[in-house]
Amino acid sequence: MLEKKNAFESRLLALQEAHQNLLEKINKPQPIGNGIYQRWRNPVITREHAPLNWRYDLNPKTNPFLMERIGVNATLNAGAIMFNGKYTIVVRVEGNDRKSYFAVAQSDNGVDNFKFWERPITMPETTNPDTNVYDMRLTAHQDGYIYGLFCTERKDQNYPDDTSAAEAQCGIARTTDLINWERLPDLITHSGQQRNVVLHPEFVEGKYALYTRPQDGFITVGGGGGIGWGLTESMEQAEITNESIIDEKFYHTISEVKNGQGPAPIKTPAGWVHLAHGVRNTAAGLRYVLYVFMTDLEKPWEVIHKPGGHFIAPQGEERVGDVSNVTFANGWVRNNNDEVFIYYASSDTRLHVATTSVQQLIDYCLNTPEDGLRSAKSVQALNQLIDANKQLGY
Repeated sequence: MLEKKNAFESRLLALQEAHQNLLEKINKPQPIGNGIYQRWRNPVITREHAPLNWRYDLNPKTNPFLMERIGVNATLNAGAIMFNGKYTIVVRVEGNDRKSYFAVAQSDNGVDNFKFWERPITMPETTNPDTNVYDMRLTAHQDGYIYGLFCTERKDQNYPDDTSAAEAQCGIARTTDLINWERLPDLITHSGQQRNVVLHPEFVEGKYALYTRPQDGFITVGGGGGIGWGLTESMEQAEITNESIIDEKFYHTISEVKNGQGPAPIKTPAGWVHLAHGVRNTAAGLRYVLYVFMTDLEKPWEVIHKPGGHFIAPQGEERVGDVSNVTFANGWVRNNNDEVFIYYASSDTRLHVATTSVQQLIDYCLNTPEDGLRSAKSVQALNQLIDANKQLGY
């Protein structure tokens, strides 16, 4: 019995030491970078960051082998906000059972030492219970609330015999402290299913404004799709009756299959800066990358600048994971120094950070050539850059 007790305590001490070392690990920027943003070497949140008492029964009588009782498969797709002076993310934590839930983690500097709060978020349900919830976008709105818009997934009852048939809609909740959440009715639109819905941080024409992503089915967007725009009188009974597409899909681009808004846009003197994801098909499956565009300050539904190509794409080890070749972001933080911390997930497995500034994002939007949609246009833009550099002697 003493031998078993010693084995338990030895294993527990090893787990605690490894966990503490991980939480305290110092992150460093990757060398050089592309001048647009700076990637950081280590993921900021992985499944190993989850608290030990969330995963292990720490009672030697009921768990003598100190087995992991409730496994964490992935930590990804986090909403982000500056809250009480800390960089705060609401992480999608996916269990080994494929069910996701939300959990808050905070850091003093935004690049390392993220620690989860004591408990995950207890999200109230509607009268139609969620099967799964994920990918929360956080918006500190002009009305004083912090809103969390997320995907709520349920069994599609139109296909009772198909166990994989699902329906996606936009769940809505609001809070003032990130602990107590008020669940509001799901968003009503008239365009089938919804994913990647984001609340604009300011009133527009006295109404709440939403970026949407209408789709015909759970996975496919069908013949339509793109990033949509609509207004609603209230978030307590949110309904969009007129939904228009503001950023379309285009053939043979990074978003030819589908695209969707990431976090709420950042307001700058030049316009609203948006982060979005684009999806194209490849022989190896779907490839998700991030891109940036800018909309008009007074008319945030009008795109005024759209740099061509991807902004962030998976590199190196980021390419490998639960769903490989994916970068996805639904959270970024702008601090008081106009620095921007972009929290992006790689391959649906772990969460990373890249840092930039408002000034760099504006420069990127205004001065990066747009996608000419033809190879000849790409060569034309390249030759213009070469000629400009030759005049400078380069």
